[in-house]
Amino acid sequence: MEMETELVLSSSLHYMLPRKRAVGGEAVVVEVGEDNCKAGSLKKPRILTATTGTAEATGNVNTNSSIGDNNSNHSRGDAKPPIMALGEGNPPDIDEDLHSRQLAVYGRETMRRLFASNVLISGMQGLGAEIAKNIILAGVKSVTLHDEGSVELWDLSSNFIFTEDDVGKNRALASVQKLQELNNSVVISTLITELTKEQLSDFQAVVFTNTSLEKAIEFDDYCHNHQPPISFIKSEVRGLFGSVFCDFGPEFIVFDVDGEDPHTGIIASISNDNPALVACVDDERLEFQDGDLVVFSEVQGMTELNDGKPRKVKNARPYSFSLDEDTTNFGAYEKGGIVTQVKQPKVLKFKPLKEALKDPGDFLLSDFSKFDRSPFLHLAFQALDKFIMELERFPVAGSEEDAQKLISFTCNINDSLTVGKLEEIDQKLLHHFAFGARAVLNPMAAMFGGVVGQEVVKACSGKFYPLFQFFYFDSVESLPTEPQDPSDLKPINSRYDAQISVFGAKLQKKLEDAKVFIVGSGALGCEFLKNAALMGVSCSNQGQLTITDDDVIEKSNLSRQFLFRDWNIGQAKSMVAASAAASINPHLHIEALQNRASPETENVFDDTFWENLSVVINALDNVNARLYIDQRCLYFQKPLLESGTLGAKCNTQMVIPHLTENYGASRDPPEKQAPMCTVHSFPHNIDHCLTWARSEFEGLLEKTPAEVNAYLVNPIEYTSAMKNAGDAQARDNLERVIECLDKERCETFQDCVTWARLKFEDYFANRVKQLTFTFPEDAATSNGAPFWSAPKRFPRSLQFSIDDPSHLHFVMAASILRAETFGIPIPDWVKSLLKLADAVSKVIVPDFLPMKDAKIVTDEKATSLSTASVDDAAVINELIMKLEKCQKQLPPGFRMNPIQFEKDDDTNYHMDVISSLANMRARNYGIPEVDKLKAKFIAGRIIPAIATSTAMATGLVCLELYKVLHGGHKVEDYKNTFANLALPLFSMAEPIPPKVIKHQDMSWTVWDRWILGDNPTLRELIQWLRDKGLNAYSISYGSCLLYNSLFPRHKERMDRKLVDLAKEIGKVELPPYRRHFDVVVACEDDEDNDVDIPQISIYFRIDLKSEIRDQSILYKPRNLFLGRQHAGNILGKMLSQYESSSGR
Repeated sequence: MEMETELVLSSSLHYMLPRKRAVGGEAVVVEVGEDNCKAGSLKKPRILTATTGTAEATGNVNTNSSIGDNNSNHSRGDAKPPIMALGEGNPPDIDEDLHSRQLAVYGRETMRRLFASNVLISGMQGLGAEIAKNIILAGVKSVTLHDEGSVELWDLSSNFIFTEDDVGKNRALASVQKLQELNNSVVISTLITELTKEQLSDFQAVVFTNTSLEKAIEFDDYCHNHQPPISFIKSEVRGLFGSVFCDFGPEFIVFDVDGEDPHTGIIASISNDNPALVACVDDERLEFQDGDLVVFSEVQGMTELNDGKPRKVKNARPYSFSLDEDTTNFGAYEKGGIVTQVKQPKVLKFKPLKEALKDPGDFLLSDFSKFDRSPFLHLAFQALDKFIMELERFPVAGSEEDAQKLISFTCNINDSLTVGKLEEIDQKLLHHFAFGARAVLNPMAAMFGGVVGQEVVKACSGKFYPLFQFFYFDSVESLPTEPQDPSDLKPINSRYDAQISVFGAKLQKKLEDAKVFIVGSGALGCEFLKNAALMGVSCSNQGQLTITDDDVIEKSNLSRQFLFRDWNIGQAKSMVAASAAASINPHLHIEALQNRASPETENVFDDTFWENLSVVINALDNVNARLYIDQRCLYFQKPLLESGTLGAKCNTQMVIPHLTENYGASRDPPEKQAPMCTVHSFPHNIDHCLTWARSEFEGLLEKTPAEVNAYLVNPIEYTSAMKNAGDAQARDNLERVIECLDKERCETFQDCVTWARLKFEDYFANRVKQLTFTFPEDAATSNGAPFWSAPKRFPRSLQFSIDDPSHLHFVMAASILRAETFGIPIPDWVKSLLKLADAVSKVIVPDFLPMKDAKIVTDEKATSLSTASVDDAAVINELIMKLEKCQKQLPPGFRMNPIQFEKDDDTNYHMDVISSLANMRARNYGIPEVDKLKAKFIAGRIIPAIATSTAMATGLVCLELYKVLHGGHKVEDYKNTFANLALPLFSMAEPIPPKVIKHQDMSWTVWDRWILGDNPTLRELIQWLRDKGLNAYSISYGSCLLYNSLFPRHKERMDRKLVDLAKEIGKVELPPYRRHFDVVVACEDDEDNDVDIPQISIYFRIDLKSEIRDQSILYKPRNLFLGRQHAGNILGKMLSQYESSSGR
């Protein structure tokens, strides 16, 4: 029976609120509306529910869904069957606004295969829900959820979909509606009766998260032998242990093993030899490896290599390689040439589960300190399956009898082995495995949901190298350090019972009482909030979770920031995310702020705020913000859990007070920037063209109009500033403003068309003609070498043609944006090629005559194209006079409309202009052009992002959160991780300890801050240091020198309070929320050796003793204290400021 249900959704901050649900046996069919839901409007996601459990029901619930439309391919008569099952059919067009970050990872072809793929997920506990979330966000064609069981309170520890109102309902039925909200383009259906192997034929990939080995072997055997094969994945999470098994069939094609762009090199020379030696320019290191296949293009002289035939690389080196080819009789190399890697498909032959259990081959490792763990867990998971089959239940947490039974099963399996038998069974580890076997922990489900979700994408698309074939993982280090009392593991009839069965009620209480600061509520932040809510973090009256983010929700966020819906677009991220998290767990005590955590908001995030925190979790997307939070955590002694993603890659870093180095202790090398002259005159790749295009866009449409307005708002102040600057930059600014208001001023749309057409001529014809006039093709450098040698490419000017659509498209987009800056209405006819061509034909293009004395910058070290002149001041005065004349010609109140680049709106013509600029320039230089999407990735500096790596990173971080909130773990218990789900690669290692500085019997690290209370005087501070064998010779506050031993008058300050000196000399008012200030002290030991000491905090406003006691830190008045980073000797820097600040 089917019925139609209408859902009314508010446009406020609600998410996953209780909804009207279908009663068992009924199906819900709701149609999707395209418009964003507003308050009081109707939102109808499409939901399919099949309750009969038959293949026919699944395939026929919606005759248009095409869930089973690949059935006709199962038997192809005499045709050779395909060796892998990828999505087929005609998928819908890709919504590039929604999926832009995912497209940057996968590309269009992979996305099309995903959109045509049907996936089954069996088992809708926490792991199944996480996998479903990730693949629905990715955008497959359909997902069928299978589960015969009912929701239990136990499930609420790990499943973000269920609420307490769902207890007793079928898991699949209770899941479908909320999962549908994640992506209305995915058809979601359910199966709630026993699954048969014949039903699997409707899918390209099937995932089992809670099935017996016996059933799994039966299903896998069917999938393995099916034509075409069906990709089979089995995964389990058992407490702090997890496993994945993949079988993608007897022959599975991987089209792209790593997802990286093909490597290229610019050729400098090729020898006539056997083998030939190919040398490339030293612009960038080559990334080729021995055995790679490469093709050549644009080679002059040795043209035989331009035949497109792949050739093998040998003896690969940073800037050269040998070619497995005899070029002795080829033409002599003259110049030019590009060498490009050819990525070859790879065929993998998977073993079925039954065979792989006996002969697993190499396990995928995650932690080399646990090298022997995977073979052990391979037995343990089989033993657990045997335990469940024989006793029809899981082992009971804390039951020694059940643990011994599991140990016995494991030993029996091990004894039966003839190959791969283990010499020793770790019984302690098996105890942990047994006690937590029933629990699905949220962090483990999140991590494995990311791993398995990515494997589903691989199975459906052939993109990235599959997991081959077993992966085992554990995080027993997350357990409390002290022995656990079995009574502490017993359920207490709460939503956290599964977590309590592993960690105990004592740690659960610590989680609930925690005060947590999550910085950022984008993709990482949404996952962290979900995890925190499920774990019970900050869910008691003593707990508090604060999240802050100053950004608002955009459409492109919805493909991975899963707490947001399309009706939330434009709303504050932190507010929506907080409301969503509170809907997952109503006990969550959460405060959402919209402040950027920065020096400017330290009145919001003040000392009291930081001192009360238990832990800080970063969910940021830029290094500068991370460094700031890192410094605050250093200062206030707070653990910082750091993570980040880049496409399929993710990393986590634990920053633990006094145990590890801080985030800022090591930096990535800066990204290599192309020289300015390369970008502006000598580009040799599309990145150079796009960098130039964005620079021109911002200069023409944002900076110059803004500069015009700056002048028009206050002409006197503006011209005075230009005169005072008196440099080449000021001259350029004035010239651009005058040009905009005089020669290039537009009053009608035809003027805008004229401007765009003349810009085309200037950029792509005249400038190239000038460049090649100044440097002809046969030009030589001062030492006689050819000027146009690699990597330089000799350009050719373009001839504008109204018959070339790309030429007209540039004029159309550029004229529309130019009209916007002048506030000119845009006529409809501009989008008609014929009418636009007619308007362009009216433009008179003056002839171009190259200048003989033109100056073109060729110095790669130059940072500006402006050339200074001794006459700059005189020229500026003349320009100001011209500008004043221009102003008089303007209508009263005239202002321009600067256009700020926005990459994520495909209707605003911003990327049309930038991609047109870049591609026309590429055409000048013979560089391959790119489509608008690729241009958006590069020019918009889009960071590739997918839900799977985000989920994995946050799961790993939350496994560390258990350790942080418990306390007492050693540095070797913590794990930093780098993972690449594309390969797949997992690399875990303990964090690096901080550097230790020693002096006499003391030692300190970057974490140490020395604290002095009781509002001390300058004399007391100096004496306090002297007692430590340290002689202070310079004390500074900010940029002000409070004391230096070289200045006799400073001795008059000895008995003054340091706070008074800071206020008087520093001329600052310490705000009411600030109870201390920090001084940097330069010291020497008794042998006159400089000693770097920590920063010293001077408390002047409160009883430090009571504050420190509140923080549970030992306090000794005027003694060493835990704290911050080293103080350096800054005497030289301070001396120059001394006279003005102290009145010496």
